[in-house]
Amino acid sequence: MNRESKERTRFAQRGFSIVTAIFLIVVLAMLGVFIVSVMGLQQSTQALDVQGVRAYQAARAGIEWMAFQVLDPNNQLNPVPPGTCGNTVTCPVGGPNYALPALAGSLSAFSGTVTCTMTSTTEGNREIRVFAITSTASAGTPGTPGYVNRQLQATLSKCHDPTAVALHCACG
Repeated sequence: MNRESKERTRFAQRGFSIVTAIFLIVVLAMLGVFIVSVMGLQQSTQALDVQGVRAYQAARAGIEWMAFQVLDPNNQLNPVPPGTCGNTVTCPVGGPNYALPALAGSLSAFSGTVTCTMTSTTEGNREIRVFAITSTASAGTPGTPGYVNRQLQATLSKCHDPTAVALHCACG
């Protein structure tokens, strides 16, 4: 081979190296963009998961608040007069829909409603009241990516026996 053909071969190889280097840089850049987008998606999914758990806890707080209202005879919304044996336990006045009480801490962003409906039946001299409670908690604006909503349901019952001597005529 003469000197001139050796230089052409060497020049052609240099051009091939540049093309290979540019290809590798482009592939690595695309891989970096993909990794960054996956990481961002993972972080937003994790944040929504945490908000979902908070929404569940806010809805659960609504269930527990209403359970206290209907099951505790000494609560402030439905007090049973001392020494009486009347079954005055009902869903609180002003229902069936109640605003979820203001929550504190990381649940303060949540608002919602608590629904209480009562049915009553009699078995012998005992009156049994069944309460269906539904609590819904949400944060954000519906239709936006950060919106989260949870709904829980609970069924509670309270037995009342006017012939009983137990506290507030509870069934024995």
